[in-house]
Amino acid sequence: MTPYAAFFVYLVNNLVRGLLDRAEHERRDRYLASSVDLGELERRMRLADND
Repeated sequence: MTPYAAFFVYLVNNLVRGLLDRAEHERRDRYLASSVDLGELERRMRLADND
């Protein structure tokens, strides 16, 4: 593998990782925001931290 190809793979890997991380944060934020009260929010936060 040429150095340019390796660098390209590295850049694409970091880009995809960042996009997936951002999508996961958005999904978690929507899930937590849909809580109906503070007790449910705390329960959901604990469940999300365990995942």
